[in-house]
Amino acid sequence: MKPLRFLVPIALIFLNCSNSDSGDDTDPPVTQPPVTNPPVVVITNPTETNINQYSGYELIWNDEFNTAVLDQSKWSYETGTGVNGDFGTGQLDRATDRTTNVSMIAGTGSDKSLAITTQRETYMDRQYTSGRINSKDKFSVGPGTRIEARVWAKDVKYKGQGFAFWMMPAQKPAGQDFIMWPQGGEVDIMEYVGAIPFNNLGSVHYAWSYQNNQFQSWNHGHKGGYYSYQETQVPATNPGLGGWPVADNNPNTGSGGYHLYRIDWYADRMEFSVDQNVYHINYFNDGAANGTAPDGEDFDANFTVNGKRIFKSEYSHHFNEWKPFDHNFYLILSAGVGGSDTNSYGGAIVPQAVFPCSVLVDYVRVYRRL
Repeated sequence: MKPLRFLVPIALIFLNCSNSDSGDDTDPPVTQPPVTNPPVVVITNPTETNINQYSGYELIWNDEFNTAVLDQSKWSYETGTGVNGDFGTGQLDRATDRTTNVSMIAGTGSDKSLAITTQRETYMDRQYTSGRINSKDKFSVGPGTRIEARVWAKDVKYKGQGFAFWMMPAQKPAGQDFIMWPQGGEVDIMEYVGAIPFNNLGSVHYAWSYQNNQFQSWNHGHKGGYYSYQETQVPATNPGLGGWPVADNNPNTGSGGYHLYRIDWYADRMEFSVDQNVYHINYFNDGAANGTAPDGEDFDANFTVNGKRIFKSEYSHHFNEWKPFDHNFYLILSAGVGGSDTNSYGGAIVPQAVFPCSVLVDYVRVYRRL
């Protein structure tokens, strides 16, 4: 559960997850990240020479990360440790704007990639450093769009290591100085941790009650669906911690190569996919997931669609004062180091974890549906 936040909140990568199993209804010394040729992962995705190739979509914003340094017309560095000293998720790391944590590197073919790297080092008051960038006040996006990133979680192989591609509210109600979490919502497109190496988690977070835009500890809804890289669908049961560390280039993991992480955002739902395999659909309104009359319940279950398991969930728009997923969100790319087994998604960091731990982002692209 998230602690109280008085501003737009700033963290999710190490949330203590609460999605349920569902039945099936049919200045110290530093080391630069090594330059490594990535393994080949066969996915159908636009190339840099033809990034408008999706039929029915128009590219409206992108970063190919081919500049010498981070393009600060598109991204801002988020530094520090968050409002309460651990990003609200039990993390141990301090985010910096140094090139040892956020840099452009070669090694991904003919172009560059963004490298976000956690380090084990003594820096200020912490023993770990990390990188976090966001598009707040520079770019935001809402319904009617496709949002995707091609990411290789190359070194995320140990319990306590993790990376996320996620979104937070860019808008707030009229007359309010902020929108409280989780009333404003949150979207986790990619949430990958070394302790759950064979699965990605795609989630929405929301509130059950507006509560006058004030935080209440009980007031948190979370619907998260897992994606199995090996099965290319939702696993039959939700995974637990284990199976780490995995071998290099294991194709059944997020660390085994590049994968395409995406949401398609519609007026009534979000569809989460990895490598264009839809695995979680969150419907905003009560009764929409299974076609029943509204019953005031936050329904979820696994369904079989075209021979694949898909997790369907609903009712992230509980109240009329602010329907979060009708509004714009900004983008975030962040790495982190978990500090405990109770507050950190993916658990506490283990002594044998290997650092530096780099994640490569080939591109982020946003399309408007025509």
